[in-house]
Amino acid sequence: MTARTQLAGLALAVTLAVALGAPAYADTLAVQPASNGREATLVEYRQHLVELNAVVEACAPSLVGQDDRVPLSNTPNAERRMVRYDWLRALLTQAQEKDEAKDKPPAKPQVKPVVGSEQAPVEEPTRPPKPTTSELLQAAEARLTQDIAQADAASAAPPVAAVDHAQERDAMKQVLSGRDFRNLEAPTARDSALEKLGGWLNGLFASFGKLQAKVAWLGPVLVWGFVLAVCVGLVWGLMQLERRWRIRLVPLSDGPAAGAASARDWQLYLQDARRAAAAGQWREAIHFVYWASISRLESKRLWPADRARTPREYLSLVAAEDPRRAGLSSLTGSFERTWYGGRAAGESDYVQAEKLADGLISGKSAASAGAGEGGAR
Repeated sequence: MTARTQLAGLALAVTLAVALGAPAYADTLAVQPASNGREATLVEYRQHLVELNAVVEACAPSLVGQDDRVPLSNTPNAERRMVRYDWLRALLTQAQEKDEAKDKPPAKPQVKPVVGSEQAPVEEPTRPPKPTTSELLQAAEARLTQDIAQADAASAAPPVAAVDHAQERDAMKQVLSGRDFRNLEAPTARDSALEKLGGWLNGLFASFGKLQAKVAWLGPVLVWGFVLAVCVGLVWGLMQLERRWRIRLVPLSDGPAAGAASARDWQLYLQDARRAAAAGQWREAIHFVYWASISRLESKRLWPADRARTPREYLSLVAAEDPRRAGLSSLTGSFERTWYGGRAAGESDYVQAEKLADGLISGKSAASAGAGEGGAR
């Protein structure tokens, strides 16, 4: 390609730019639609292109119409592309002006002499002629014809959903039937949850790493904070274990152990006490009355059942603010004096012990505990 041909092509491009330049485009603002374009199918887009061919022949820029938003394929919800016709409006507006006379003689090339030199004068290159309006309209018709052909090709293409992928499907089945994929199983919900948790932890640690690069003291604070949290957790766990060990005085079985006071119903103890009192055995009667009270209190879970506990240990298990403590203290003293101390007991001692037992069994405080204890002495 010669230099003259290159210069001619460059001049043609400049001329086209001038023909479609800002002044002509400014004139088309009055005829350009104000909307941003209309939604059009491929068929409507092709029909619009055919109509634009007639508009080019009529050279009417006001008939160009709105721009088109055309889908890129026949698939539903396909992406759309805006097709603008500003170039055609500017061209038709420019075409309404008359071309310059072609019979005007070409201007002679200017010669610039070189000062202080005997060389021949240098002639400036001749500019190529400006394309006429007819040539520009022919180029516009050619472009519209090419766009129509592209629209026809897009309309003839089958939708993506209708394309048969049988060959790809067969190849995938052949790969999956191999030895490497024989025991392949679909991921479970647990695997998906663990994968999401792992991704979240990785992102968290990555953010900590980036933050540590900016803040130098953040790493030691996190390490020692983690150690402190572990120590606090261990201390709390040991305290909970120690508390459970202290509470584990209550036996694991539902019923009381054999030999415990509550292993025998308190009503049976009272029956034995009354039989002994009817026989005049006041010491044995007070003994049965005391264990009837202990069995009743123990069945109410005032303390854990234990057959090896002494009367004073039973008394120490009752809180000082418990209203039953005074009655149990008087009954315990009477029982210890007559049963362990060997003191003779009479009918009055039994009657007072039975009153104290009735108050403990019914859950009421014995108001006469002090008087009963003094009388027993």
